[in-house]
Amino acid sequence: MAKPDIITGLDIGSAQVVAVVAKHDPDAERPEVIGAARQPCAGLKGGVVINIDETARAITRAVEAAEEMAGMVGHSKNVLIGVRGSHIQTFNHHGAMNIARTDKEITAADRDQVVESTKAVPISPDREIVHVIPQDFILDRQSGVPNPIGMEAMLLEVDVHIVTASQSHLNNVWKAIARAGFDVQEPIYGLLAVGDTVVTQEEKGLGCLLVDLGGQTTGLAVYADGSVRFTKELAVGSDAISHDLSHALRTSLLQAQKVKERYGAASRPLAEGDLEEEIEYTSVDGRTPRHMKRTTLFDYISPRVEEIFTLISEELQRSNYADHVAGGGVILTGGGAQLQGIAQAAEQILDLPVRMGLPQNINGAPDLIGHPGYATALGLITYRHLGDWARSRRASRPMGLGQRLKSLVEDFF
Repeated sequence: MAKPDIITGLDIGSAQVVAVVAKHDPDAERPEVIGAARQPCAGLKGGVVINIDETARAITRAVEAAEEMAGMVGHSKNVLIGVRGSHIQTFNHHGAMNIARTDKEITAADRDQVVESTKAVPISPDREIVHVIPQDFILDRQSGVPNPIGMEAMLLEVDVHIVTASQSHLNNVWKAIARAGFDVQEPIYGLLAVGDTVVTQEEKGLGCLLVDLGGQTTGLAVYADGSVRFTKELAVGSDAISHDLSHALRTSLLQAQKVKERYGAASRPLAEGDLEEEIEYTSVDGRTPRHMKRTTLFDYISPRVEEIFTLISEELQRSNYADHVAGGGVILTGGGAQLQGIAQAAEQILDLPVRMGLPQNINGAPDLIGHPGYATALGLITYRHLGDWARSRRASRPMGLGQRLKSLVEDFF
């Protein structure tokens, strides 16, 4: 029997670092989560590293806490990295090539070559391609081919979704991870990892919208006909609600966060429990006690919830894919999705069915795999069924861009 691998997924989030440790037995169908931890990070802002030392310390603490829970202290040498934030830019592109051989049968090398040809699109020198994701192959003008290998054609074309990231940001992430004492694997766009673990293949086929509501950013991904068609990072998240409460209640951000989590709801009609309950909290000095009725909270929370989902609706309309998501509806996940009644509020504002997205294809304790805040790190563990863990090890950062693109393409088949 093969020895299980220890896989560590590291989500470099909006303002926190999340680490998940899992065992992957090559003979088992699913990895098993055995440890997880979250660590606030003052070195991150909107998913971008603003202080390498602070970020390194948060990475160390998060991984150590997850390892301690797992009983695997010191086992995390290689880590899978999820990157997010407003520095991510994405777009769709097209590539084509002629099959000049007499047999015209398309090989894996042909497939990889036509996908790699799409990187010829001009991008800023300070940006790096993270993913080239095939959407559809077109054979002699016949579209809708998922995998062309073994088929015959004279003209092979491909539509792709390209994800790019700020090179300087990625370098700062590598430095923080190296300073924390870990080896760096290829970056994975965290939103795609989330989509792989919380969105079903049926939903991707019908067409759906993934909403990953983080602290300082919100990720949107539209799937249609089985592939990702549009992704976007919005520079707003659930921390905006906490900031509103902090100002309104004249208390610290930490205290406002606690009040939101314990007593908050997306709106008054969606709140459960005693709406007239007296809430006690401390003022910004940390000493003076204050009191308010719970029902007053919703006057501050509801407008911001409405604003966030209105922005999502407007972005969906601008994407030109609004008509493609009705079949599968909206899948809501992320730490901000824990607010009471937020799924129902999203349904009302977006006028689409909404369900909470929980990770699939992974085993572990319900409090770990069922926590929306762990969704990205869990997605890194299961990304493209990374039981092909050897594949991710092969794709180490010193590889040339062409080699890394080839490896990324292979991960989608």
